[in-house]
Amino acid sequence: MKLSVLLLASSLFASALFGADLTGKWSVTSTPPNGGPPHETTLYLIQQGDLLTGYLFSRNQNEPIEHGKVTGSSISFEIVRDNFGEKRVSEYSGTIEGDTLNLQMPGWEDHKGPVFHLQHVSSEKPGAMPEPPKKVSLPAAKPVPYNGLAKTPPMGWNSWNKFASKVSDRLVRETADAMVASGMKDAGYIYVNIDDTWEAGRDAQGNIQTNSKFPDMKALADYVHSKGLKLGIYSSPGPKTCANYEGSYQHEEQDAKTYAGWGIDYLKYDWCSASQVYDYHSMPAVYAKMGEALLHSGRLIVYSLCQYGVFHGPQWGASAGGNLWRTTGDIQDSWKSMSHIGFDLQLNLDQYAKPGHWNDPDMLEIGNGGMTDTEYRTHMSLWSLLAAPLLAGNDLRHMSKETLAILTNREVIAVDQDPLGKEATRVSKDGDLEVWARPLENGGEAVGLFNRGATTATVTARGADLKLTGSYKIRDLWAHADRGEFKDQYSAEVPSHGVVLIRLDRGR
Repeated sequence: MKLSVLLLASSLFASALFGADLTGKWSVTSTPPNGGPPHETTLYLIQQGDLLTGYLFSRNQNEPIEHGKVTGSSISFEIVRDNFGEKRVSEYSGTIEGDTLNLQMPGWEDHKGPVFHLQHVSSEKPGAMPEPPKKVSLPAAKPVPYNGLAKTPPMGWNSWNKFASKVSDRLVRETADAMVASGMKDAGYIYVNIDDTWEAGRDAQGNIQTNSKFPDMKALADYVHSKGLKLGIYSSPGPKTCANYEGSYQHEEQDAKTYAGWGIDYLKYDWCSASQVYDYHSMPAVYAKMGEALLHSGRLIVYSLCQYGVFHGPQWGASAGGNLWRTTGDIQDSWKSMSHIGFDLQLNLDQYAKPGHWNDPDMLEIGNGGMTDTEYRTHMSLWSLLAAPLLAGNDLRHMSKETLAILTNREVIAVDQDPLGKEATRVSKDGDLEVWARPLENGGEAVGLFNRGATTATVTARGADLKLTGSYKIRDLWAHADRGEFKDQYSAEVPSHGVVLIRLDRGR
């Protein structure tokens, strides 16, 4: 009897310590790290023994949880999505401290997300648990006709990487001025793109409004155009953008016509809260909906699909009207992030790139301070070989000479803008040493000799790997120097995290 009482007391103590039942609503209101209105993340949980079910609802989630477990004061569960026949799994874990659930959110690739501290709001019985909002399922869309734009990868600037929510009318005007004065415009940079946080609500007729940071978007577009540049803007197919501002959900045609009336030339369309309202299999049709709206807006507008490469975006991006589509999660200003995105996550995507339609490994971080100039030259070289959009993400008003030289290297830019529009492939790999190459319009080849290792190394490009025969003139595009003739191979000493980028031409 004493043993039974002791065990019961121990069990009650453990239940009190770890929470007898996690069933109920757990919620936290947080402000996006880069600014914007606060948004709510909510977990509806049902605990049965050590099993956990329910669903997660947030600005970009509306999903049932799977494989949920309670182990003492810890929980874990998965969100599983059907990626057109392939499972895409996001793992969550957390600890319970009284009425607080410390939930580790998943990040992109190998980056961990933030920890959210959800509070226990109520203890609904399982039968009283609210059902997750129903999602809209769209039928497959007809292919959207090509708009004739972006025959070479778009070049310009985007506000997010450096300024996030601090973008404003004044900053955009000053950036346009700097783009011209620095020589970036003459080097090919044309688009000045406003990212998230420009939006207010809608008027009585449903027209999207700008907030106080952008008092007159038409006047801003006129100013940018007066500099010989083009203006870009941002939205989401969901009710809210990533920073929780007004999205384009159920206002696609109206917003497209508004953008055209303002004089907008480029739209970045970011998935985010569309996860709340749309079935994931509807993603191509959702993007096609805006693609069609842009075509009938009365203005030619470059269409950038920002859906992080999920659900085989490169396979259907062009048919949704896209001129470019993201192939990965967001880039960070670090060697680890840039190299992983550029080298590892672009393999086997070259088949989807062609004039008017480009794979987008995200914006440039050159000049933001998280990498060395050597690493930034690698960044610029790799993006150019990949025929990627070149959208600077730094403060153009205050650049070092080295940053400007990297961004405006005409010989490297010519590789990115080559009219043939063929994306590079990796032709050889030896540990940390890689060679990437792309064919050029004149029958030549651009070749990058990369060293991802920690020390200087010799990297060799071989004719057999490149499938080249005969003699080619060698041009070093960073040294701006001729290097003789290429016959069977070419070797170069490449610094750690560095590149030697060469162009091979017959009879230059």
